[in-house]
Amino acid sequence: MSVETLIFEKGAPGRRAANMPAFDIPMESLDELLPADMRRKEEAPLPEVSEIEVVRHYTHLSQRNFGVDSGFYPLGSCTMKYNPKINEDMAGLPGFAHIHPLQPDETVQGAIQVVYELERYLAEISGMIRVTLQPSAGAHGELTGLMLIKAYHQSRDEGERNLVLIPDNAHGTNPASATLADYKVVEVKTNPETGGVDLEHLHKLLQQHGKSVAAIMLTNPNTLGLFDSNILEVARQIHEVGGQLYYDGANANAVMGITRPGDMGFDVVHFNLHKTCSTPHGGGGPGAGPIGVKGHLVPFLPGPLPMKNEDGSYSWEDAGPQSIGKVRANLGNFGVLVRAYTYIRYNGPDGLRHVSESAILNANYVKHSLSEDYEIAYPLICQHEFVATARKQKQEAGVTATDVAKRLLDFGMYAPTTYFPLIVPEALMIEPTETETRETLDSFIAVMKQIAEETRTEPEVVKTAPHTTVIGRLDQALAARKPNLRWMPGQEITHS
Repeated sequence: MSVETLIFEKGAPGRRAANMPAFDIPMESLDELLPADMRRKEEAPLPEVSEIEVVRHYTHLSQRNFGVDSGFYPLGSCTMKYNPKINEDMAGLPGFAHIHPLQPDETVQGAIQVVYELERYLAEISGMIRVTLQPSAGAHGELTGLMLIKAYHQSRDEGERNLVLIPDNAHGTNPASATLADYKVVEVKTNPETGGVDLEHLHKLLQQHGKSVAAIMLTNPNTLGLFDSNILEVARQIHEVGGQLYYDGANANAVMGITRPGDMGFDVVHFNLHKTCSTPHGGGGPGAGPIGVKGHLVPFLPGPLPMKNEDGSYSWEDAGPQSIGKVRANLGNFGVLVRAYTYIRYNGPDGLRHVSESAILNANYVKHSLSEDYEIAYPLICQHEFVATARKQKQEAGVTATDVAKRLLDFGMYAPTTYFPLIVPEALMIEPTETETRETLDSFIAVMKQIAEETRTEPEVVKTAPHTTVIGRLDQALAARKPNLRWMPGQEITHS
């Protein structure tokens, strides 16, 4: 038995952490409730532990997790910014946390008011007319938005439009959502000089497929962290052939209060409220992906929609006969919506603009500071994030983006997004967010410079990282193909 196993194994026979209540079901009723062939023949091999062992065990495991509250988290395109605790306080108020979605309207007036006002805030921020708060996350919002676009085209007897244009630097959820919505995907190339949509290639695609194009899916700034200054021309060309513009809101942290997708020509917008408006997220949730639309798409929104009555009370209105119907049970991840409402009210219009400007400033500061040690994929003024690459490190010493990311863990910092966007080899997509201090950014820059120096002088140190974490470098291919997700008592804990 290894030292690690001895540390992980807990307990001894006879130890107890709690006294369970007496069994309150008559034994004679057991046969009806649980047939004999479905009962255990012997006790489950669970550890017998004291309360202090349980508390220390789970506290220790929690300390192994990395989060924004414990360290720098520059995970590009994920906007892992600090989440103000006032948001948590508001979401935890009994009037929000202890209600049920099927309660009578008169008993949850405050909750409906929050939903009503949040919809209007998001519409104003994005330049849209109406918003649905139902979608559970960004990808769910994408699917909902594409369903709205499909319903719109069908209402105009243009159901033959079956293509969605997507840039080659797009988030992976975009083509996945388009496929789920029963569209075929056509890739649009990136202009190698500007990092935006290649207008010449777009024009050729529209000449070839114009009548079949349902929409184009874009985020602006895009996944390279660059604002596409040709967005109005892109919108003109798409609208000219009858298509719609879908805005992936993953990068809205760079534009709030500065510009609006609606003013750029977009017809549909989704928000990632858990990112842009500050909810703890990661590991699969929680999320919220509201969809905003221009006026011509309002009839197709899922319902019901919140409304304010003449007497000042709040209720729900039916979405109408053209609605695509509900896209989830009830009306959205309400706790996330409360946090977003709090975040928007706390910052106000000027504060939201300051958020965006600070995110842009931080990203450009880090980009400029790293430009001598790492190649910058597009050495232009970036927005909230930028893409560095480890191409030079790989060519000179065989050190990859993965190696750089692993080495960062030794310094208590989370890694940037690696190998994305796919059009940039050895990509390191870095998003420092607006909540980080100058001192934190300088520490990150210093560590990245040290890793670059180690690549030149001691490349094996980088190639074999991490060295200070509880678990060393895993066989990532094996972990993905044959994950061991079940622990059994006495099982050896091994890693490569």
